[in-house]
This record gives sequence, structure tokens and C-alpha cells, in this order.
Amino acid sequence: MKKTFKIVLFTALAIGCCGSIDAKKKQKFEVDPDLPMSIRMTQSEIIRNPEGWMLDFSKGLKWNYCHGLECQSFLDVHDHYIDNKKYAKIVAPFYTYVKEFADTIINEKGIIYGYKKSNYNLDHVNPGKILFRLYEREQDPRYKIAMDTLRSQLASQPRTSEGGFWHKRVYPFQMWLDGIYMGEPYYAQYTATFDADNEAAYADIVNQFLLVAKRTYDKETGLYRHAWDEIKALPWSDKSGRSAHVWGRALGWYTMALVDVLEILPDDTPNRESLLTILQGIFDRLPAYQDPETGAWYQVVDYPDSTDNYQEISCTAMFACSIAKGVRLGYLDDTLLPVAERAYQGICEHYLSFDAEGKTLLHQICSVAGLSSDRDGSYDYYVNQTKTIDNDPKGVGPFILLCIEMDRIENEEQPSAVNNTPAQTCLLYTSDAADELDGV
Repeated sequence: MKKTFKIVLFTALAIGCCGSIDAKKKQKFEVDPDLPMSIRMTQSEIIRNPEGWMLDFSKGLKWNYCHGLECQSFLDVHDHYIDNKKYAKIVAPFYTYVKEFADTIINEKGIIYGYKKSNYNLDHVNPGKILFRLYEREQDPRYKIAMDTLRSQLASQPRTSEGGFWHKRVYPFQMWLDGIYMGEPYYAQYTATFDADNEAAYADIVNQFLLVAKRTYDKETGLYRHAWDEIKALPWSDKSGRSAHVWGRALGWYTMALVDVLEILPDDTPNRESLLTILQGIFDRLPAYQDPETGAWYQVVDYPDSTDNYQEISCTAMFACSIAKGVRLGYLDDTLLPVAERAYQGICEHYLSFDAEGKTLLHQICSVAGLSSDRDGSYDYYVNQTKTIDNDPKGVGPFILLCIEMDRIENEEQPSAVNNTPAQTCLLYTSDAADELDGV
């Protein structure tokens, strides 16, 4: 007989000005081992975090990219299965969970609790992506006010001399691959939804990708390093301003951003083909760094043979998801699908487990890695000065998204034809082209 695990959850809502939390109702979630993995993972996360603000191991209300990443994945699970009679009732509460999180942290005036525009932190733009679907369905004006607030941040975000967004106000003149994911998909979705004729905005979005590619390209690997410091003020930057290594998750953020934004941009956007070329170039090279036994990629991607380097599951899920979605949308050749499938199977076989209550556990996720005056971006820093934890949102969210893409493959959603735009029409980043780039 099939065993079903039941957990009682409490749902909390904010009262008044977002800060006060009160129990409102009880809701039962079940972890059924026969459900699709994306549903099981979502249910497990909701059981562990009965309120959306609790995600990312939070002790209080927090507007952060990790909350946005996981809530976005929960909405994707909801949308993927809601029209399937077999799963509709199971996934319907996922939407409610995300909505209650939004209603807890955004008050009736549209003010986001704890958010400060003056910080100019791109990380705080990312969670705004959940509001597009909430606003489309609910037409609650507070969501639109919050979205406008985040868009206004991008309008005045400090920039490098070439026009690239600073990652944060406290990281002046720095562009990080991470920041492209945090800002550009939101920027593109806002433009497509509310300002579709704004060609300058689309051009600006594309330019962010091209600038960071130009400045972080590593011609030895054909991949992209973590970040770039225009003024070369910090110890992690070399004479060109680049950081020293290809950090897995940073590159994963970038590939996911490429696939997400390509899906949104109008086909006739100038230099859109350049983004395709960059995406295809990355996945021409990344399979060579995949571990053949586990299907995983390493924390420092380009050092797979180092004995102390570790396999890192957030970047593994990100790369595999980017491949699967890229193939489905026609951005990547379907010969790459076995690479994504190997990664997915490897995660399930080597880095996934289940507790006594049936909750899904995801292991070997780098908790955090960054660059600053005391984080030098060295190999030793990424490998020996970081720690791995279980169920970190930065791994769980991409894994859920990967599970959805694997379900689409299993159910034979036909991929689109690959766009093989001739390279000479694109801003192409190869070792030859890089030599011609200023400062590279």
C-alpha cells in the first residue's frame, strides 16, 4: 500500500504594517512518494517553511532573492500542473502560499517591508518576479506599486562608465554574473508587460549581458569568471579587473538569465542573436567539465580534477535546467539533452534523500560565496572557505525548475528548431574575438 505522509502547517498573515504575524488557519500538505518530483520538493519545502517568509532559514520578514527564487519555482509548479486533473487540487495551495508571502511583506500601500531603494541592491529586484503573476490574476494595486518601485530602482541604478549596473551600492563599479540574473529577467518582464514599445529598455537589457560577458570572459576555458571590478580596487581583481575563477553558481545564474530573457525579448531586438551565441558557446564547453559518474559540476568549474574541489548541486541544477529549457525553446541543440539528463539523474541518485516523514532533502549546496575585501576569490576561498548545506533555496529552486523541464521532456513536449544564427552577425566571444576587446 502506498504510504502518504501528512504534516499540519500553520499559515500566518501580516496584520497592519507587515511586521506583525498571526496564525490564521491550518492547512494540510501531503508528501506522496508517487507524485512528480517537483511537487514533492515543493511540498517538502512548504512543510519545512510553513510561511513563505521562513524560506532561506529566515527568522523574520525578509525581501530577498532566495525567497523570490523559490516562490517563483513554486508558481511554476502550480502553473505546470494546475490544468492536470490528477494534480490540480494538490498544486492549488502553492499559489496561495506565494500570495500569502507577498501579502505578508507588501502592505496595502504597496510598500515592501525592509526594502530600501537607496541600497541599489540588484538582489532585491529578483523577488519582484513573483508579482507579475499575482497582479495578472488578482489585479491588486499594491503589487503594481511594488513592481513600479523596483523598476524605478533600475532606472537610477548606478552604472559603470560603459553603462553596466553596479551589483550593489556597497560594491561600486562592480558587475557580477549573479547580478544579471537578479536584475535582467525582471527588467525584461516589466518592459514586456507594461512598456512593450520601449526599445531603449530592451537594448539596455541586452547590453547588460554583453558588457559582463566582455569583461568576465576567460579565453582559456571559453567560460566566464565570477565578476569584474572596473576600478580594480579590490584584491580579487586582476589587472583587467576580472576575478580569478569560474565559480559554478555565478555562471549558473548567468545561463538561467540568458534563457529566461531570450524567452521574453522580442525576436527583432537588436543584438538578441549575440545572447544566443553566448549561450551556445557556454554549452559548447561546459559538458567537458561535467563529472562522468555523477553528472555534477564542480564548485570551481574549471578545476574538476583537483582533489579538494567539491561537486556543487546548485550550479549543477542551474546548468541542467538551462540546457533543458534552452533545447525546448530552440536556443540549444537537442544533442545536449543527455548532458541535462545525466545531471538530473545524478542529483537524484547521489544528492537527494528522504527523511522519516518522506520529505525530500537536497544536499551539497554551497551556502554562500561572494567577493569583497576579505573574500579574495581565490581557489582556496571558493573551495576551503565556503560550506555546503542541505535544502538551500539557491539549489532547491533551480532543482524544482529542472524537474519541471524533465517532466516536459518525459511527456514529449517537442523542442523548437534551433536558432543557428551565423556567428559573424553576432557579438561573439571566443578566444580570438576576446583579444580584440578593450581591456580583455
